[in-house]
Amino acid sequence: MKLKTLALASCAFVALTAGAQAAEEIYFINCGGGDDEFVPSQSEHIAAWEAANPDYTVNVEFIPWGQCQEKSLTLAAAGNPPGIAYMGSRVLKQLAAGEMIRPFDLTDEEAGTYSEAVLNTVRFDGNVWGIPRAFSTKALFWNKDLFAEAGVDMPDGPQTFEDVLTAAKAISESTEAKGYGLPAASFDNTMHHFLNWMYSNGGAVLDADGKVVFDSPEVIETLQFFKDLTPYVQNGPIAYDRGKVEPLFAESQVAMMVNGGWGRFRVGDVNYGISPIPAGPSGDHSTLLITDSLVVFAGSGVEDAAADLVKTLTSVENQEVIDKTGGWTPIRLTAMAEELVAEDPTWEYFISAIPTGGPEPLMLEYVAMQDVINEAIQGVILGEIEPEEAAASAAEELRDLNGE
Repeated sequence: MKLKTLALASCAFVALTAGAQAAEEIYFINCGGGDDEFVPSQSEHIAAWEAANPDYTVNVEFIPWGQCQEKSLTLAAAGNPPGIAYMGSRVLKQLAAGEMIRPFDLTDEEAGTYSEAVLNTVRFDGNVWGIPRAFSTKALFWNKDLFAEAGVDMPDGPQTFEDVLTAAKAISESTEAKGYGLPAASFDNTMHHFLNWMYSNGGAVLDADGKVVFDSPEVIETLQFFKDLTPYVQNGPIAYDRGKVEPLFAESQVAMMVNGGWGRFRVGDVNYGISPIPAGPSGDHSTLLITDSLVVFAGSGVEDAAADLVKTLTSVENQEVIDKTGGWTPIRLTAMAEELVAEDPTWEYFISAIPTGGPEPLMLEYVAMQDVINEAIQGVILGEIEPEEAAASAAEELRDLNGE
């Protein structure tokens, strides 16, 4: 009897093992922390998909920004790519050129739920290479109490470059705070920050034909604005990325900063206002459009299931939940945007700028491009080079990177 029982138990174990092996794993590398606000909702969506697709299990690994994309690329280069990875859309062109990721087939109905400006952050060469997962636009946060203390009368906040300079100077000279929080570290959001102002002055890194135009008058004017603003920013701006500027604003050490919709969660007790990115002398209110995407790597062996999971996670209904819990600008064209504005009218500044916003410049050598632009910004801020020379030098290097 004991042998029979053992035999039955052994058969049951083999059957369970075979069943477990039959369920293929989709390895999902997610940038960020497992305690991010959107994670519980995403976990629910994944569990629902697994229940509907019992032949697959999803293994999500959260890896900090700065390491997650590198791990995905390293695994792919070694021939063992993840099934799904969370990637900055800026790298999609490089991944597609290396045939490392698969394009998505979107129906006209699916594509129609995105604005063209958003879709253009992931679409090139006639294909959509990632599905937008997180979307940010930017606006200007300003400290109402510091403005009042300095006698700056701008009830709607600064509307132009000149307004920003006027307010920053008055606040720096008549209060204990600095006028503006400037991120200028050797980091991606230094370039991102600059692009918000550049787009609001009608400038561009690349023109419609993909040619470098960084030495245009509009770019030079924006660099000049940064030079003029530097005397009124926090000490040592080269040491600050955006994350380090946020607490300065929350502690009323700086009176203005540029941030995304999530900035509301990080302002402390400041009596603040929000306005659109101020317009430059050659432009109008605009913003940088940044998306992070979910991509499907080629060669994982589970590409079709992974693509189906990505579409499920980013469906209109599921994505709305993620946007709301993450504090992100709504990605899809739904009633959610109107609801957000009704609840908090300042959302209008983040949403209304979408049609006129500009994307991250898509160059194959993205990191090298970022380094060139950051060096130009830092050189101007440190007084090492004049704006016109910085723009010309950077444009020359960018043309080399772009194969012009």
